[in-house]
Amino acid sequence: MKKLLLLLVFPLLLLANSDRPPVKHDFLAQKNVQNFIDTMVKKHRFERSYLEKVLGNARLDRDTLARYTGQYKVGTTNGPWERYKAHVLDPVTLAKAKKFKRNYASTLNKASRQYKVPVEYIVGFIAVESKFGEYTGDYRLLDSLSTLAFYPNRMQKFFYSELTHFFLMCREEGFDPYRLQGSFAGAMGCVQQVPSVYRRYGMDYDRDGKKDPWSLKDSIGIIASFMSRNGWRNGTPAAIEAEYRSPISIATGHKRKYPLASLTAKGITPKAKFTESTAYLLSVGDKKSREVYLGTSNFRILTRYNNATTYGMAIHKIAEYVKE
Repeated sequence: MKKLLLLLVFPLLLLANSDRPPVKHDFLAQKNVQNFIDTMVKKHRFERSYLEKVLGNARLDRDTLARYTGQYKVGTTNGPWERYKAHVLDPVTLAKAKKFKRNYASTLNKASRQYKVPVEYIVGFIAVESKFGEYTGDYRLLDSLSTLAFYPNRMQKFFYSELTHFFLMCREEGFDPYRLQGSFAGAMGCVQQVPSVYRRYGMDYDRDGKKDPWSLKDSIGIIASFMSRNGWRNGTPAAIEAEYRSPISIATGHKRKYPLASLTAKGITPKAKFTESTAYLLSVGDKKSREVYLGTSNFRILTRYNNATTYGMAIHKIAEYVKE
């Protein structure tokens, strides 16, 4: 299965706008824009006049472009553990997580039963992605996606595809292309989905007659469906904290598994029962402290939404916190 590409999108509340606002720009004068229009007309049967009108109103977003040009810099599209601790694992956010679990118990429990996934991890996802809808982004998607689709950057091919999905999504859902706002990378709503992912997972979970990425109830269904469709094993936590001997002599991260016996031989042992024969060796920390965990196959599902160990650990910690 094609991996989700939300790995590009770091939760909005951890990032600040650095070069705003977007500026007027004549996108229609560019050959690659005209080629895009030609393709959309021929392949997807859009009206040329409509595309020219919309793209003629797109603005150049220098802030989004700066994040994807030049050498990758840590913290521009992902964040260190200190920032997660300060912004989504802080006491205020953790209290909001418990309140959200109480207030949306009916919808959360319905999704948990239907998709066979734990309530707590759904809460964790929505906390990290938007702090329960408080931070959904103020970048106009038309501007950010047009800029990244038509100007050279290290992810230009991806964003060109996302701009295609953006127009298809607007047509399918009746969205106004001028009004949609989201992240610098074109992700929108309470669980921050780029257009291609929203077209796959978006749903009307609260049955109010519309698919709404800014609806917390719809977002609960979206995340539960995502976890289920990616193979979540219910009853298994994403990670178990481990005892370890310092320094750790092997690589850590969520992309490589080790046999549990090999980790034990190196003095790395789970503090609680670990039911799988292999594990990801996960390490998060700052200058003051370090924590080591053994990740299960479920942990990799968390990182398919955003390709960072710190991201998955933030969700896991919130999930553990809100357990009753």
